[in-house]
Amino acid sequence: MSRASGRPPAPAPRAALRFVVLLGVVSLFADATYEGARSITGPYLGLLGASAATVGVVAGLGELIGYGLRLASGYLADRTRRYWAITIVGYAVNLGAVPLLALAGHWPIAAALIVAERVGKALRTPARDAMLSHATQQMGRGWGFGVHEALDQVGAVLGPLVVAGVVLTRSSYRLGFAVLAIPAALALAVLVVARFLSPRPRDLETAAPRLEAAGLRRPFWVYLAGMALVGAGYADFPLIAFHLGQRAVAPAAAIPVLYAVAMGVDALAALIFGRLFDRHGLPVLTVAVLVSALFAPLVFLGGFAAAAAGMVLWGVGMGAQESIMRAAVAGMAPPDRRGAAYGIFNTGYGLCWFLGSAAMGLLYGVSTSGLVLFSVAAQLAAIPLLLWVGRVMRGAR
Repeated sequence: MSRASGRPPAPAPRAALRFVVLLGVVSLFADATYEGARSITGPYLGLLGASAATVGVVAGLGELIGYGLRLASGYLADRTRRYWAITIVGYAVNLGAVPLLALAGHWPIAAALIVAERVGKALRTPARDAMLSHATQQMGRGWGFGVHEALDQVGAVLGPLVVAGVVLTRSSYRLGFAVLAIPAALALAVLVVARFLSPRPRDLETAAPRLEAAGLRRPFWVYLAGMALVGAGYADFPLIAFHLGQRAVAPAAAIPVLYAVAMGVDALAALIFGRLFDRHGLPVLTVAVLVSALFAPLVFLGGFAAAAAGMVLWGVGMGAQESIMRAAVAGMAPPDRRGAAYGIFNTGYGLCWFLGSAAMGLLYGVSTSGLVLFSVAAQLAAIPLLLWVGRVMRGAR
């Protein structure tokens, strides 16, 4: 019998898989909504009168605030135990802001909605990941988070393609945002279904936690430092796209196709590396970092064929990070502290990603080779830390 719920254990694995898949479908529709919007927010802000500098500031501010708020929302989720309420409110803000962009008549209004979308994502992410960590314990956390990430990335591919079709056929950014109300509504509907089918995700975690301490131990902080280095060295796609267009490495029409290919690779890599993580542990992430670190010289120093290969490696790294990275955090934090753990981790990782992206943006104007050196060195510097954490976690088992 399950200590938490008193129910027979037989149906629990099916319930856990159902919960993961339902939240994966929510993420599919949600990503289709906001990734579809992000594919046109830059030119839309320009159409409303914003300068290039304003577009950059708005994008950077949204990401910075979005990651910073995850620290507070994670603590709030653990303190109140209102994981579902926080998740639903976060999704409502995150998705509700997107179709409202169709009504923005001035760029400051559009900018506020863009930031609000990031705030909503920040509010719901730690609480959602904490709930997922309970369900994935039975099916394998690497595989569970990998399934979720794969569904997530399907939406990341479909959303921009749908918006591109609308803009191409109707020549209207506003209509593109308006159409995204459909996947937004579907995401919220599936979220409500998941809430009623699994009101207590904590009951899906049947095994006793291995960690006895109430707080976050040293391996968590070393792991955070390692992944922060990986994030700092991982170039954002907007910078990659800028390079591909500015240096005429790829035709303009091919750039979004390369991004779609990378997102597809991301989805497949999340499943593969998630399964490998469940079998072999954290060393799998070390291998992924070694492989994906090669994306920078291929993308920034080569021609079109090298850039295409680099984008495949970029997608491999993203898929591995989004599956293994979150799965590993769950194994380093007690169940009652996972909201805070995900909040702390996302904040530190996101802040270093932002600072690294800013540094690489500055380096690009000075030396492309310097950018590549920074990117590769930062990622490789993470490997000794990840290897140490892997040894400690193996010993704890």
